[in-house]
Amino acid sequence: MKGYLVLQNGKVYEGERFGSMRDSIGELVFSTAMVGYCETLTDPSYYGQIIMQTFPLVGNYGVCQEDFESSKIYAFGYIVRQLCEYPSNFRSEGGLEDMLIKYDIPALQGIDTRAVTRQVREAGVMNAAIVSDISDIDKIMSMLSAYTVKRAVKSVSSTKKEHLCDKNAPTVVLWDFGAKGNIVRHLLSRGLNVISVPYNYTAERILELAPDGIMLSNGPGDPKENTGVIKELASLVGQGVPIFGICLGHQLLALAHGATTQKLKYGHRGINQPVKFTSSGRVYVTSQNHGYAVVSDSLPKGAELMCVSMNDGTCEGAMYDDGSYSVQFHPEAGAGPHDTQFLFNEFADKVVRYHAGKH
Repeated sequence: MKGYLVLQNGKVYEGERFGSMRDSIGELVFSTAMVGYCETLTDPSYYGQIIMQTFPLVGNYGVCQEDFESSKIYAFGYIVRQLCEYPSNFRSEGGLEDMLIKYDIPALQGIDTRAVTRQVREAGVMNAAIVSDISDIDKIMSMLSAYTVKRAVKSVSSTKKEHLCDKNAPTVVLWDFGAKGNIVRHLLSRGLNVISVPYNYTAERILELAPDGIMLSNGPGDPKENTGVIKELASLVGQGVPIFGICLGHQLLALAHGATTQKLKYGHRGINQPVKFTSSGRVYVTSQNHGYAVVSDSLPKGAELMCVSMNDGTCEGAMYDDGSYSVQFHPEAGAGPHDTQFLFNEFADKVVRYHAGKH
């Protein structure tokens, strides 16, 4: 069935529909990853967005539930150059199109994804629509102009407190803004007790759980929209409890310290993003998915710029004088594949030491 990708700048690309046949509007973003499409699709940070893969063939190793980062797909659409209809892998539990149909996600193939990527790189992130009929293009353009991603964190966060591992061990409170499953797996694998709480938990309620550490998760949307979280987080820093933030958690921690954030022209999305640690000068390959960045010059006095992007020099990590710290990339994704997972070891060590100090 014929379908169209309509961009906010007026460009229209014809392709072939697959997945759900409904129309959809979202913010168009591209990912440069060659693999990991299951993890990408189920990452809650893509809420409100249409994902476009720059790698030409997608779906060749099928779908495996074990690779999912959440219980469903939060993206609003999917664009590929070519869908592999007959995957081959011993772990495969089905095809990519079946997955998209199950979660009602519209998709297009046969699109020149490299050409569309050039449009986004030159003009910046823009809205786009996946539609079957472009006869009323004026209406489509009007809808594209009006679309914004709203209430993103509220739409993906858990709704209640959950003990992910309830045992006699140092306790990490995972503040869930749209947490990827692999963050939980890394914490559990280090012998920690993990309690997940929703985005709208207060600092007081978090401290009542007697945490030995607080993990600020990834998540979607504009970090500045989360004014309530920022206020509560500002009252948590300086309490002595180790705090570690990832992606959106990194941005929220910066805002809680009085720094500011900015929207990037087209963001960083993929598993091949180089980051340099300023203290050692060492460069790591990282997995990233973000459209906003902390403004380095806005970091407060006493804060340390931990690492920077080798592509555009933006802030990729910060350490504050109260001991809290964060990174913009995803150490749990293991793009290296183990390069930056030492950050979880360091956080676990801080949590264990804090726990021992209380007893």
